[in-house]
Amino acid sequence: MNSFIKHLVEITGHRDHDLLNISVASSLRELLLAEQATVFEVASMGGHTVMRPKIRITAEGTDVLEQVTDADDLFPEQISGLWQGLEQKQGVIRVTQDGQDLLWLPIWINDKLHTCLQLSRPQQAEEPVMEVVHGMLIVYRNFQNLLDYSERDSLTGLLNRKTFDDSFSKVLRTNLREMTPLEVTEDAQQSVVKPETERREQDAEKFNWLAVLDIDHFKRVNDQFGHLYGDEVLILIANLLRNSFRPNDRLFRFGGEEFVILLRSVTKQDADQIFDRFRQTVGNHHFPQVGTVTVSIGYAKIDLFEPAVAIVGRADQALYYAKMNGRNRSCFYDSLVASGDLHQEQANDIAEFF
Repeated sequence: MNSFIKHLVEITGHRDHDLLNISVASSLRELLLAEQATVFEVASMGGHTVMRPKIRITAEGTDVLEQVTDADDLFPEQISGLWQGLEQKQGVIRVTQDGQDLLWLPIWINDKLHTCLQLSRPQQAEEPVMEVVHGMLIVYRNFQNLLDYSERDSLTGLLNRKTFDDSFSKVLRTNLREMTPLEVTEDAQQSVVKPETERREQDAEKFNWLAVLDIDHFKRVNDQFGHLYGDEVLILIANLLRNSFRPNDRLFRFGGEEFVILLRSVTKQDADQIFDRFRQTVGNHHFPQVGTVTVSIGYAKIDLFEPAVAIVGRADQALYYAKMNGRNRSCFYDSLVASGDLHQEQANDIAEFF
């Protein structure tokens, strides 16, 4: 009982997903004497369930896995025994993979798989210990649900605006950790015009991107079809966003008909294609009763040494240009400045978005 209370106090002391996950995974690893505990974030991509590692805890320490790639993804239907257990909604799933005993603990919220914990080579626990584990998982599920409720938009289920600053900061922290001290110093202290050959090489590098997306003529949708159909348009666009972007990208509803996308670690060419492809996806989608809906997108590269408000402002200016020049367009801030269509000092004081 004392052990349960100790772990319960630790779990309930957090109001952050990463800290909560670390606390639960550490407690479970200790209780079940496992070699490793991993927390997997669950998402749907292309009609398939995808598990992406977020936290890994071993005897050596704790890793917060913010910069994972598609190669790190797990597809549960490819793991013998795991998919069957998930389909049967088992609370504890034991499988053997590559000669290693694994214990999977799925967390279901509102009948949907939310998170999955994996324990490597756990000891066979007695019934009283498993009762403590089940109690911890119930508390963990309830706290996950509370955190999601406070962090997500109630209509679309996307992250809400108040979570944006924290997500943006995590992107910057990840990139800064990957840079050497020399690179950080040079980038922070020098502002030089790079030769054209070096600029072309940089175009092939991967960066993070911020896009602001706005539904064209959304007021007309509400006025003509009513707010219920307007809400349905918002929900369907949120679903298209989830199906079009990766689990490690971040999707926000900022309010009204405005959405924000944090696109992680792609080249300039890929960013162009990804945002414009999504614009086309929306334009080709049939919205019940409403018919065709289009979106305008403005985006900017995330500079590690600039505040979020400055980058959002650039993407917002590119979006405003797109809406004032025909709508149903995807515009990159730097390209607009380079072509003379936009000036860096231009402020967006008359946008219609808020």
